[in-house]
Parts: sequence; C-alpha cells; structure tokens
Amino acid sequence: MEHPLLRYEDMPSSAQGFPTLDTVAKDRGEDLEVFQCSCCGLLQLNSRPVPYYREVIRATAFSDEMKMFRVEQFRHWIEQYKLDGCKLLEIGCGKGEYLSLLKSAGFDAYGMEYSAASIKACQQQGLNVFSGYLGDNSFRLDLSFDAFVCFNFMEHWPDPNACLQHLHDCLSENAIGFVEVPNVDMVIENGLFSEFIADHLLYFTEDTLRFTLQKNGFDVLDCHQVWHHYILSAVVCKRGVLDLRLFEQLRSNIAIQLHAFIDRFPAKRVAIWGAGHQALAVISLAEIAPKIVYVIDSAPFKQGKYTPATHLPIVPPDELSVNPVDAVIVMAASYSGEVVEIVRTKYGGAISIAVLNPSGVEVLD
Repeated sequence: MEHPLLRYEDMPSSAQGFPTLDTVAKDRGEDLEVFQCSCCGLLQLNSRPVPYYREVIRATAFSDEMKMFRVEQFRHWIEQYKLDGCKLLEIGCGKGEYLSLLKSAGFDAYGMEYSAASIKACQQQGLNVFSGYLGDNSFRLDLSFDAFVCFNFMEHWPDPNACLQHLHDCLSENAIGFVEVPNVDMVIENGLFSEFIADHLLYFTEDTLRFTLQKNGFDVLDCHQVWHHYILSAVVCKRGVLDLRLFEQLRSNIAIQLHAFIDRFPAKRVAIWGAGHQALAVISLAEIAPKIVYVIDSAPFKQGKYTPATHLPIVPPDELSVNPVDAVIVMAASYSGEVVEIVRTKYGGAISIAVLNPSGVEVLD
C-alpha cells in the first residue's frame, strides 16, 4: 500500500527506552506509520526495528495470574498432543521465566535468546539455553526439536518469513509448535488506538497470523484468543513431505496389466482411444508406445498430429474402419463409458476392449 492507514507523530521511540535524568533532555519522539500489505493484509510499521529487537524483555511473566495461566496451558498441551518428555525449543526465552515452567511441566526444554545478560540468568537457573537469533544466517542448531513455543516475540521480527523458515529447518518431522502474538482483531474491535508502538513491527489478525504460518511451512491446527482476548494463540504442526512412493507401485502395476493385455494380440494391432494428459502420461510411463499402432481422439485440433514424447499418430475415430485393429484400450477418463458404447455399437465384438481405470486395467471382452 502506497499510503499509511495510520500516522502517529512524536511517539516514544521504544517501549523500553526510558530516559534518565542525564538523558531526558536528548530524548526525541518519532513518527509511526502503519501500512497494510496489499497481498496478505498484514498490518506493519515502516520503521526500523528498535535496537534490542532480538531480545525478549518480559514483565507480566512475574504475575501470579500469568504464571497460573501458563502452568495450566502447558499441562493441557502435553496431554492433548502427547508431548511429555519431548525436546522443546522456546524462541526468545528471555531470562527463563517460561522456560523454567516448561521444564517443570515435563518438557525437555531448551531456550534461544540473544541477550547475554538473559542467557546468563538462564544458566544460573540450570536451564539449557542457546545464544542466537533466528534471523541471523550464521546461527545454526545441532539439535532437532519435536516442539517449539514462541510467546509474543514474532511481532518484533523485521523479517518473519526468514525467521520462520529458519525455525522450520530446526524441527523434526511433524513437530508441534505454539505461537502467540498480540491480538489485533481485539485491538480493532475495541478501538485501542494506543496499542501501536515502535517495538512491534507487525500486527496480526487471526487471518494474517494463519497466512504467515502456513506460508512458511506450518499447518495451523488451532487458533484462538487467550489471556482476556489480548493474545492470539496458534497451535501448528510442521508440514510434512507428501509420501508419493505408492505412485511408483501403481505405475508398475498398470504397466504390467497393459502389457499383458496388449501381448494377447499380434504386433501393432492395438490402438488407444484418448489423447488427454493422463493418457499421454500413461503411454510414456508404461512404455507401451512401440506396441501401439495409433491413438484415437475426437478433438479435431489433435488429429493429424503426434503424441508428445512417444510420437504415435493421432487419428479420428473413423480410422478404426479404414485401418482396423483387434483391440482398443480406452483412456478417456470420465468419457470412457461413452467411448466404450461407441465402439461396441459400431464394431460389436470385432474389437476387444480394455478400459484404464484408477484401480487398474478392466478388460471387457
């Protein structure tokens, strides 16, 4: 979007940059402009990130109410997704406020944090913590994690796509994750105009949170509002690689059946009816072209040409009368029944018929 949806002047330059008596005279506000991505709809600032954007700074983690909420939340996650004892990574663990609770809940918990002081605080508690930030290309993890959490940190990231893709590479197959961000649906609904601040570069609605996660390799299993509707909490699963190994077995089975049918007849006495994309693929994949005399198709624009790659002549249906064959293999997809009826009506039992179905080759004679 070319023009901002919202412009605030003389705003605090950060939420954590409190001037002291010695620096207050030099403190200056800055202008904030809120834009919306015309593609995905995400609200975002065009500002530079605050100096400490790689670090997590928490205050509410010390609230008794928040602690009780997190303890129950973690317990529920472990039960619902069978995560007891699994290796979990907290992205942006701060001083270990939640990391210690995750460990107590039953996770084999590790943290990632950029602040040296926060890392030291974690280590003093006996917590496992890595020094780093997902957006840094040089950062690598030697471990693979079965689960991860990211609490109100993603909204600080200048490049969420790069961070999420980096995270994706650190996870095991089908890893479960929990991502929480401030809930802009609630902000808009309640007119909370003061929620925009320089620290938060990104402002997620449920739709844009789902889109961002899905775009970067995560299937969203659940997304709902928590903590008095201030937070969007999404449960995700690392999207797995589709298993297409069955296709090779199916291809092999179809090829065997086609060759068995064709070999019942003298050489070059079998035709195929259908020059659609599936038929063209099967001719190539089953390697039956040397045994086929021609391919029949009713579409005039295909007639007089040749099948791609296999170079069989494509002819009109009347070719069966001019240059007869002993058998026809119908590969006409949803039109196969209609083609069978045409062949039977015109040629009776003079031509043997087989039909290629998804389940295999059906011989009709």
